[in-house]
Amino acid sequence: MTNMKKENLIVLVGPTAVGKTDMSIELAQSFNGEIISGDSMQVYRGMDIGTAKVSKEEQRGIPHHLIDIKEPTEPFSVQEFQQRATKLIEEIGSRKKRPFLVGGTGLYVSSVIYDYQFSEVEEDNTYRQELEVFAKKYGNVALHEQLNEVDPKSYEQIHPNNVRRVIRALEIYHITGEPFGERGQQPPISPYNVSLIGLTMEREKLYERIDLRVDIMMEQGLLNEAERLYEAGVRNCQSVQAIGYKELYEYLDGKVTLEEAVTTLKQNSRRYAKRQLTWFRNKMDITWFDVTQEKDKMLQEIHQFVEGKLL
Repeated sequence: MTNMKKENLIVLVGPTAVGKTDMSIELAQSFNGEIISGDSMQVYRGMDIGTAKVSKEEQRGIPHHLIDIKEPTEPFSVQEFQQRATKLIEEIGSRKKRPFLVGGTGLYVSSVIYDYQFSEVEEDNTYRQELEVFAKKYGNVALHEQLNEVDPKSYEQIHPNNVRRVIRALEIYHITGEPFGERGQQPPISPYNVSLIGLTMEREKLYERIDLRVDIMMEQGLLNEAERLYEAGVRNCQSVQAIGYKELYEYLDGKVTLEEAVTTLKQNSRRYAKRQLTWFRNKMDITWFDVTQEKDKMLQEIHQFVEGKLL
């Protein structure tokens, strides 16, 4: 019995604001590639500035997939992402192009690389409603702390404000007696021949870059973008739990000043970058490249790494 040749998959990950977009386009041009976005929020239409969505001009003719495929009121799950991305990898390969999976949402990227098996767990609507009432009465953080008691892994990976996912993780534990963070753990064997590239930089420099990017987003009209969603009645949706929107919603609700909202946005972005790096280092076998080194040298090193994997 002959072994099926594995499809090549080039994966580029890294924390927010590290420079994944530019690097992915340069590499895709070099390796005849098409890019699949591995970002859980770039799927939403009308959420361009806050998600740092690549513009048509920036794409430089490189096809990009899984961008602008959902309305902000629609849900989007890791399972749906995995199904769509897996199909796209096959389609891109059939065109004799190289698929690139690029993004910062660790769970989404891992689900494709390691072919996570998501077992279906039934729902317990009564228990779910109890948790929703608890969250309204005592707050998101108190609900999140409940998760820490039964499922520390999910507690680390799910933000307190993502109440929907916190409740689902608690519900799965309630039904199965097994922590969601322990379910479907796959050995790190991939169905693909993966070139796994990570972009990084010294932490303080990254944080400075994040703060600057928030300032630029505000200048570009992030507040107007959030106002459009707010006025369209997009509330209590997965999309506006994204960093950049939830903080400005607090301002639009009159709970904080704009200056306070922007300060919180910067702080949450830095914390998110830290969580991303923790995920990538704990969950993936990544070869890291420091983006602060001389660019041509870094590109040469990445080319050598990818070519070695492809051969």
